[in-house]
This record gives sequence, C-alpha cells and structure tokens, in this order.
Amino acid sequence: MQILLTGGTGLIGRALCRHWLAQGHQLVVWSRQPEQVARLCGAQVRGIARLEELGDEHLDAVVNLAGAPIADRPWTNKRKALLLASRVALTEQLLAWLGSRLDRPKVLLSGSAVGWYGDGGDQPLTEGMAPVASDFASQLCAAWEAAALEGEMLGMRVVLLRTGLVLAAQGGFLSRLRLPFKLGLGGPLGNGQQWMPWIHLQDQIGLIDFLLQHDDARGPYNACAPAPARNLDFSRALGRVWHRPAWLPMPAWVLRLGLGELSGLLLGGQRALPERLKAAGFTFRFTDLDAALNDLLGHKDTA
Repeated sequence: MQILLTGGTGLIGRALCRHWLAQGHQLVVWSRQPEQVARLCGAQVRGIARLEELGDEHLDAVVNLAGAPIADRPWTNKRKALLLASRVALTEQLLAWLGSRLDRPKVLLSGSAVGWYGDGGDQPLTEGMAPVASDFASQLCAAWEAAALEGEMLGMRVVLLRTGLVLAAQGGFLSRLRLPFKLGLGGPLGNGQQWMPWIHLQDQIGLIDFLLQHDDARGPYNACAPAPARNLDFSRALGRVWHRPAWLPMPAWVLRLGLGELSGLLLGGQRALPERLKAAGFTFRFTDLDAALNDLLGHKDTA
C-alpha cells in the first residue's frame, strides 16, 4: 500500500512507520518539517511540506494523527485556538484536498481521543454511547471527528481512533512522570479515583493496522486496553516498576490553581472499554497494567 500520514513524526506515527516499512508499504508523511521525516520515521519514508507535491499519485489509505500536544501547557485562548487549528482545521484542509482528487483512497483513519466522552466518572463508556459531559476536550474531539466524517461523503471508509493514554518506553506521558518519581514525589492526582484508559504502544500500532486491513471497520473505536486503571492504582503500579514510592498526592486545588481549565483533564477520566475492537476480533497483547509497564520500563534504568 501507499499510505499518507499526518502526525507521522509523533510517538504513534514513528512507530507506525517502523511497523509498516517492515511490511513493505510505501509511506509519505505530510509535515511542517519534511527534511526531518527520513531521520525520525525511516530513510525510506518521504516527507512533503504540501499535499500538492503528491500530484496524481495513487494513495491506498490516509492516517490522520496530527495535533499539537493537548496537556503540555494551560489552555489559554491562544492555546485552545492552536489545538483546534492543528486538529480540526488541518483535517478540513486534508479533506478538501482529497475531495479535489479523482483518485481517492479507500480508507481514512483519523485520530480522536477518549476525551470525546467527557469526564465519565465511574460509568463504563463504550462506542455506542453519547458524550456524558461537555468540556473543551470533548468539544475538541467532537469537532475533530466531525471534520473527518466528511470523508464518508467522498466515498471513503472512515475510522475514528478514540485513543487513551499511550504507554511507551521513550516519549509520551510516561516520560513526564519519570522525574517526579525519581525524586520520590510520585503519587496520585487529586483523590486518585479517576479512571485512566491506557494502552501499550504495541497494541496501539496493532489495532491501527488491524482497522486498516479490515474493510468492514468504520466509525469510532475506543483504542485502549480492556482494563482501565484508577489513577491511584496506576501511580502505585508505576512506583512498583520504578522501585519508588507513590504515596505523595498532588492536591486537586494545586492543579486547579496552576493549570486552570486543563486541570480537569487530569482530575477527570474515562472508564472507556474497547467493546467494538473486541467484537471485531482484535487481540490485545497487553491487558494487565503491571505487565505492560514491566515490558516497557522494567528492564530499563529503574529511575
């Protein structure tokens, strides 16, 4: 296949490139820094700055993962505008370009997040449900998905990837937790009862490839392991694998004071379950949090 990726230089995109190159696929990454693509994604991956550089080349699939990091800094109005533009406006631009082509790919796999549901408390969340709360993150995901679903009007099969917290040995949110745990400052956020729908990077890559290959897959899929963990249990599991204490809580009021509206993303959560992936026959390699963390971090420097 010839596959076009956006967000190809990110954590998931780089892993996808490695996986698909090994399978013999031809890959093109649309990037603001195309000169970096070969170094980050693989020497055989072509980077382009403008979609028009593809001309009339045939594409079998598009994987749309681009988006500025959502939890890196407080959600000022300027930051919110960037988060929207990097996801929704970029997807709209991508769909407009695809609509201008006579030869269109058969499938579009587009990013989203479990935040689409809003803060769900203890309620199990499956793909057939409506959002249970409305906040900026859920509104962002809803707009992102709506932009991608325009691909159905162009005759494409559209898959929406409602991704949870991706666990990786290098990069991702685990890398941000290493220093506080190393200093003995790791622990739950707030009361620690919020749910964290996690997924091992290998399973994230596996399910994207699975949904690409299955012609009957369309619509939203919760991309997270079948056993989400509460924040308190996640912190304790991380402490075990890093051999560090995980008892020092970060009070909710401190997060609200320091991060403002963004704190809701950390103090809330989703008990999201991958109902549609399991029904489709996808098999997760990692369903146990301790096993996933040990696979990624257990053989590393123990902080």
